[in-house]
Amino acid sequence: MNTQPASDNADLEKRMTIIGDRLAKGISGVLEAIPGNPRGPADLARTIGIDNVLASRVLKFAHHKDPMAVLYLSPGPDPLRRLITAAKKAKVDQAIIASATDAIKGFDSLIRNDIGDRSALDAIVSAWLPEARAEFELRRKQAAYRAMSQLMGSAININLATAILRPSSDGEHLDLVWLFGLMGVQRLRPGSTVRFASRRMAHEDEPPRKQQTLDGESVDGFADLRLDEFCSTPPAELEICPAGEVVHYILSSREYGPRSAVDLTFAELNRKEITHFPPVGSRRKRYFAAEMTAPSKILVFDVLLHEDVMPGQDPSLIIYDTSFEGTANVNDRSRDINRLDLCETIQHLGKGISRFRTSDVPRYLELLQYTCDRLGWEGDKFRGYRCRIEYPIYGSQVTMAFDAVTPPGA
Repeated sequence: MNTQPASDNADLEKRMTIIGDRLAKGISGVLEAIPGNPRGPADLARTIGIDNVLASRVLKFAHHKDPMAVLYLSPGPDPLRRLITAAKKAKVDQAIIASATDAIKGFDSLIRNDIGDRSALDAIVSAWLPEARAEFELRRKQAAYRAMSQLMGSAININLATAILRPSSDGEHLDLVWLFGLMGVQRLRPGSTVRFASRRMAHEDEPPRKQQTLDGESVDGFADLRLDEFCSTPPAELEICPAGEVVHYILSSREYGPRSAVDLTFAELNRKEITHFPPVGSRRKRYFAAEMTAPSKILVFDVLLHEDVMPGQDPSLIIYDTSFEGTANVNDRSRDINRLDLCETIQHLGKGISRFRTSDVPRYLELLQYTCDRLGWEGDKFRGYRCRIEYPIYGSQVTMAFDAVTPPGA
């Protein structure tokens, strides 16, 4: 919880704005005074004898008009001091050098005395600068992925979760198919357990779960769910461990390293999984979630709805931290405190299987068509929604929630 007084926050923002403005003016003054007026990064680096990376970063921020963008894009104080040293050798006027040096001192003081470190500065600026926030989050999520995959000893390259819903034959329920694709699953070190799970978000008034294959057969083991046509050859073996509404999957092979990587695709059919409409007046949202139970580089989470399922409704995206209280029910408002404020979005894919392409998952359209053919469903009657996340946070729940729909005639 932020206990810093609002007045202090306002003062800090004002100081950051002043320092960013002075830094831009000071450095741009140095660049304009360099003999020969070098234009590009390579020209600047060659003229005053600095490396191309520093030259590129300096030119990127120096003429920026937004002080917050200047603070975010600028190299640290030490690289800027190297620029000033090089500019001195290039005979830049001492008054210009002094002005830039003072601006760098102010920048250094801001980081050390007011904020703590450069990472904290980036975190603060990201709240005010949308493009900075996206880059800030991506870098931190990538670092978290690397740490967790090494600690867990396993990683997944592409994590696919697709929920497909269609009215059941009784007209009162919805049939649900979950397609799971795990591309590049590998054990990173000997002895580690490679596992993942699926979970049904159940309510008391909904029927018991009856997990089936796409052919409607009962499930005795993972091999029944596995779609060999879309798996590595030979298909990897998994242990299936049901636990109430959760089904755990554990990779049987003990191989490790890059050569151990496998692709797994499987499907669960759940007839009459949920009631078509919630009780009248309940205002209970429908929601579908992908749990990040394994470190993954990319999540592709799709929800595909038949035209007769929640027509006219588009989902909202909610991402929960499940590390303390477990999976979240979006209808439990006490869990709002566990929401993660991230700049992820949902993309409306349109209608028809041909609109659901993704370069992340090989043969994805073929997988969808295969599923529809097995079930006798018409692919052109489904509309789709996608949430694609790079480095999804381990232990999070990515949820698409739909507003309650009133039954016809209610």
